[in-house]
Amino acid sequence: MMFSRKKGLLLVAVGLLVICSSWGFLMHRTITQLSVYQLPKEVQPFFYQNMEYLVRHSVRPDERRNSDSTEATKHFIDFEAYGEDAVHKMPFDWNAAVAIYNKDSLLKYGYVPYWVIVMKDRLTNAFRKGLKDSILFYAADMAHYIEDAHVPLHTTINYDGQLSNQKGIHSLWESVVPEVTFDQFSLKADKKASYLKNPEKEIWKAVRHTFTLVPAVLEGEREVSKQFTDSTKYRYQKRNGRDFRYYTTNFAKAYGKLLEPTINKQALRAANLVADFWYTAWVDAGKPNLTPLLTKNWDAQAQEKLQSEIRAYRKNELLKKELLLSKKEGSKGGE
Repeated sequence: MMFSRKKGLLLVAVGLLVICSSWGFLMHRTITQLSVYQLPKEVQPFFYQNMEYLVRHSVRPDERRNSDSTEATKHFIDFEAYGEDAVHKMPFDWNAAVAIYNKDSLLKYGYVPYWVIVMKDRLTNAFRKGLKDSILFYAADMAHYIEDAHVPLHTTINYDGQLSNQKGIHSLWESVVPEVTFDQFSLKADKKASYLKNPEKEIWKAVRHTFTLVPAVLEGEREVSKQFTDSTKYRYQKRNGRDFRYYTTNFAKAYGKLLEPTINKQALRAANLVADFWYTAWVDAGKPNLTPLLTKNWDAQAQEKLQSEIRAYRKNELLKKELLLSKKEGSKGGE
């Protein structure tokens, strides 16, 4: 969540104060886990053995914003700031974009699709050199940025509805609604990771699609608000002498219902693309053998455990069988 772009934000949550980021820790971690199940057998054991690390650290870029002043604008792109129809006119290549818009503007108004490619190149290099720690570091970070590129309000200058009198909608879409409707999500896909011949084209295809969802995200909030009064849409609580406004659970559920299944679909789109980028980086590195990087031997028991989880994933039973790491005790640190 790029609320850090402005100070004095309005904190909006359900039930309690949640300082969440981007998709929120729940969704970032869930999406990253789903991506592991889509990988081919040549790389899947390595990613599966390190899945807890990848899932836990998929939120690290958000945590880094507090200490790194350059971090925030890597998570979004405000298309309107780059001129009319920039979503279709901006070049895929970073240097070409700098020549047109200048670097300062890109660093100010966001450049997530370009940064994803930087992460992909770093991951490819780490694979090529066989550097386990670097592979995991860049794989987790890249997953986060790809996931952010699937959040509509990460693609518009009206990133929190502050320009349309809808302040707080950012958290509502990406964190609050998923939190209160998560048990209704479909967390399965038949897709398997595929090689991306043109990674730049694919991340831009994704972010362009994400941008098309912005009008519905904003209009949906306005439509649902007609069914609520201020007292039923929000509740208020004083904390440290300040008044904070929270969305009610009923409003969040009604908004999620109106948009259904858009948020769910974006999560699955993100998982698909993360897996594709991981796999593509490995292929571009020359398909190195990852067996020497395994923490322990990959035996029949480990393979069966993985296959059991994949079967649950294909049947949308990860939550039911308590296999989602994002829902396990101790996995929500920082929320």
